[in-house]
This record gives sequence, structure tokens and C-alpha cells, in this order.
Amino acid sequence: MTKQTVDRWAERRARAPHNYDHQPTIRLAEGAAVLDADQFWAALRDAGADGVAPVVAIDTYPGIALDELRAEAARRLPDHRIVDVEAAALPIAEIDALIAPNLTDDRVFGRMSHFALGEFYDADKLDAMRHDISTRTGPVLVIGWGAALAVEEDAVLVLADLARWEIQQRQRQGQPNWRAQNGSEDQLRKYKRSFFVEWRVADRHKRELFDDVDFVLDTNRGLADATALTGDDFRGALAAASRRPFRVVPYFDPGVWGGRWMQELLDLEPQSRNYAWCFDCVPEENSLLFRGADGPLIELPAMDLVLREPRRLLGDRTYARFGAEFPIRFDFLDTMDGGNLSLQVHPLTDYIQQVFGMPYTQDESYYMLDCDDDAVVYLGTKDDVDPDAMIDALRVAQTGEKPFPAEDFVNVFPVRKHDHFPIPAGTVHCSGANSMVLEISATPYIFTFKLWDWGRVGIDGIPRPIHLEHGAANIQWERDTAWVEENLVGRVDVLHDQPGHRIERTGLHELEFIEVQRHWFDRPVGLDTRGTVNVLNLVEGAAATVVSPDGAFAPFQVHYAETFIVPAAVGAYELHPAAGAEGTLGVVVASVRGTEVVAAPTEH
Repeated sequence: MTKQTVDRWAERRARAPHNYDHQPTIRLAEGAAVLDADQFWAALRDAGADGVAPVVAIDTYPGIALDELRAEAARRLPDHRIVDVEAAALPIAEIDALIAPNLTDDRVFGRMSHFALGEFYDADKLDAMRHDISTRTGPVLVIGWGAALAVEEDAVLVLADLARWEIQQRQRQGQPNWRAQNGSEDQLRKYKRSFFVEWRVADRHKRELFDDVDFVLDTNRGLADATALTGDDFRGALAAASRRPFRVVPYFDPGVWGGRWMQELLDLEPQSRNYAWCFDCVPEENSLLFRGADGPLIELPAMDLVLREPRRLLGDRTYARFGAEFPIRFDFLDTMDGGNLSLQVHPLTDYIQQVFGMPYTQDESYYMLDCDDDAVVYLGTKDDVDPDAMIDALRVAQTGEKPFPAEDFVNVFPVRKHDHFPIPAGTVHCSGANSMVLEISATPYIFTFKLWDWGRVGIDGIPRPIHLEHGAANIQWERDTAWVEENLVGRVDVLHDQPGHRIERTGLHELEFIEVQRHWFDRPVGLDTRGTVNVLNLVEGAAATVVSPDGAFAPFQVHYAETFIVPAAVGAYELHPAAGAEGTLGVVVASVRGTEVVAAPTEH
């Protein structure tokens, strides 16, 4: 590392706030408490204290280690007869055949499934199991994904939940998918099976249980350290979270093009591979952390909030448009002292619907949180590019015969800190090296058609998948230099400019459904959700405080580079410079277009 590089990072660290919170928590309501493992199992043991032998069902999210759960249950509840509901599941070969059309032969992409969990079970075996359990003479514990299918309404019902990020970590370590013999399979294929089939079925199933669960069990840290909430406290926690600002738990992942910005400025532990991604607002995969007045934490999938409280979280109009889906995604792409992202394109809406069964597509944008002087973005094809010549050159590059000459075909624009580039689906693009990108995008997040990956292999040593045929079917060739310069570069409109508060509209293009406004302020300013969820990031300044003008929620502090969510139900809220914060602060606010955030000047 050169002295110039060392000095550059030292200067960055000196001016960085270094206050990023890796474990944001949400306080439970007064009187609610997180149960530790001893308290949880004692509550199940005492469930039949009225003299009636209890039936307990622990319905598990796919990915939970059932052998570990059975062993812990046998130790904790020695008087209970343990029934494995999955003994009534279809044979593995039948399940594989059933879902094969959803998985396809592709390594990455499948088709969205609409199975109900009961379709993975033998109805006669399930009926026999239900009858056997109902005629019990002692306490019974039913365990497995679908345990609720085998018990009557008066059973004690437990939802054993698990975050998708934790599932991915377990799969990388060799854990197979549900009822699959694929522990050694390529991780991308295991993830595909989870994404297109298992998680869709599991979320539909557990959503049906929310009203009735007696306990929710957090299994992210294993059974010995599991914590739980009663059903009432679980429902109360999600209801309260839907009425106040909050953050999801971010997670970080290395990549072949990863940089050092997050490691240096967000206080991440050094590792052999540089960090490439931070997912700090992808509720499908992030978690929420809850804590009572004292005692342990409980970690729940953020999707539980989306599924349980979609109207209060999203707002009626956004819910009417997207259903119980969180439509806005914020994440970081770190190429600082790293490499270029893959050259890529995302599918058009019609294509993603017809080919993959997704209702809307992966429109996105790059907001430059930071960058070096030599940073660039690749965006759109050059004027008069011959599509056939470009596709042929990409095909040749895949053979390894010679690299793809990207700059002969794709525009390259210099970037500066706080630039914002809209990238509607169908636009060829990638971020170059030495950038810290805040990606503000639509939520579908795996539908990237790589066209060229600069000759690299993945961390696993396997060439990263290229989807040239998909890409060629979606490239919008008319998005050439002139079109990009007119529509995607330097698009900033000033909406409000008064001393202490300036509002700008930045990105996204009219083809995209997300509206982004940037607020520069050095005094308290008022905003309003106007009935739709707001997603924000503090892009400049050490800290700000989100305040309710009528005291509906406690002041909520956010720090530099932190993404936070303000549910639609909040309505009016204020942003204040935090105590001791100096200079002008900057925050970007994303919302669904047609329900834009409007500033309401606040006098103090």
C-alpha cells in the first residue's frame, strides 16, 4: 500500500463520525418482556397446569435445525411425546418433482412459486397423524415446518422463526434446503430454492399463524440461547414498530470487487476478503432486534412486520399497489480500493413478469455516498453502437479468448460525492472502482443479468454466472449517450430553498416508481409521510434526531450512513440536528411516487 493511499484513508477516518450502529434495537412496550430459554420451556411445560395434558406445536421456518430442536425439546420436556410432523410430508423425490418447474436448470434464476405448505404433505398421513394426536393420553409436542397443520385449534402454538441471512450462513456451511439432499450443492442453487420456493411458501404459512401464536421463538443463535415472546407481546411489538421510526439490523458480505470504505469507516472487523455489500434496508432478509426494559434481546425477521402490519407500515395506497411487500431497498456497494462491479442490466417489467413471475422489476439508482477523484460510472450504450457487434464481443469475452472492450461500447462518466444516477431497468450499467455507492432501488434484488465480469471468478473459485441471453433480451439500445446525458446525469431540481433548509429532487427517472428528495438542513425541519412509507439515509453529518411534533414516539437518533424507516402511520415528523452536530446535514428520503414526502417548515 502506497503512502498516498495510507494518508488518504487516515484523512477519511479523521473526518468520519465513526458512530454507525451495527445492532439497532427497538424497545418493547412497558410490561412486555423477552423470555430467555429457561422461561420459554418452563411456560410450555406448565401449559397443562389446569389438569389437561397439553398439545404443543412448534411450527418451524425452513432452515431451523430440527435435530437440534428435537434434542432440546426432549431434554426440556421429558414427559412429552414428540411427534415429527414431517413424517407426513411427501417423499423427497416427489417434492423435487413438484417444484422442478419453479427451479429450472438455471444456476441463479427460477420462477416464483405459489404453493401452499399443505401441498408438500400427504393428506391421508396428515389426517391420521392429527387423529392420533387428538386421542392422546399424555402431553404431546409436534415439531416441524407445518406442525400447525397437525393439531387442533386448542393446541399451544409456537412459531420458531429464523432470519433469511442466518439461513444463508448455515447453507454456506453445508446445511441443505428443506427435505433436500443438497448439502454440498452450489450455494447459488440452494439460495435459488429458498428464494423462489421455500421462503414464499413459508411466509404465506406463517402469516396465517400470526393471529393465533402463543409464543414466537427466536432460533437465530441456536436453541441453547433461544429467546421468545408471548404471542400478545409479539403482536404488540410489531404494532408499536409500525408507528415509530426504526432501523433494521444491517449485514455485510464480502465480494470479489469489495472495497475498504465500510471496513474503515463503519468499524467492521478486517477479514481476508474486502466487504462488497451492506444490506441495511432489505426487509425480506434483514432482522429487527427487540429489547424489554432489561433482559435479553430477541431477533425477528423484518418481514414479520411487513406481513403483519402492511397498512400501517406501507400506507393504504402503497399497500394497494404492492400488497404486503416492502417496495424500496437501500444497500451499500463498496468498491473503494476494490474493483468494478459487473457490467449488467436488469429486466424490464414485462420480462420479469413473464419469465420469473415477479410482479415488478429491479429499477435502481446509484447515490454516491463517497468516491475518489478517479471514480466513474458506466451508464448506457454509446451513440450508434451496433447491438450485434456488442453482443458478439460479449460472447467472445465469455470464451476467454479476449476481454470485452467495455469503453468501446458503454458510456463512462466521472462521478463526484453526492451525485445520483437513476438506472431504469433495461439500462446497461455498473459502478467503477473507488466508489461508495448507496443503492436506492426497487426491492427485487437478485435479478441482475451480468453481461461481463472483467474475467473474474467468485470467492468460491467458480466463474460468476453470466446471463447474456437474458441481458440481450432487455438492453434498451436507444439509451445511448445523448439519452443518458439528458435523462440520467445531473438531474437535480430545487424544490425549496430557504435559509437553513434546501430541498432537491434527485433521481429517479420517470420510468421508475421511486421518488427521492434530498434535504440539506442545519435547523429543525418538518416532513410528513403523506400516507406512505419513507426510507431515509443520513448522507452528510454526524447525527440527526427524528422527533414527533406531538410526542407520539420517543426521539430517535440516527448516525452518518445509517438507513432508517419511517412508517406511513407516523404522519408528521421532524428532523433535528443532533446535539453537538456541526455544519449542514444531508438526508435522502425515498418514497413511492405519487405519495411524495412534502416538507412542512418548522418554526422553533
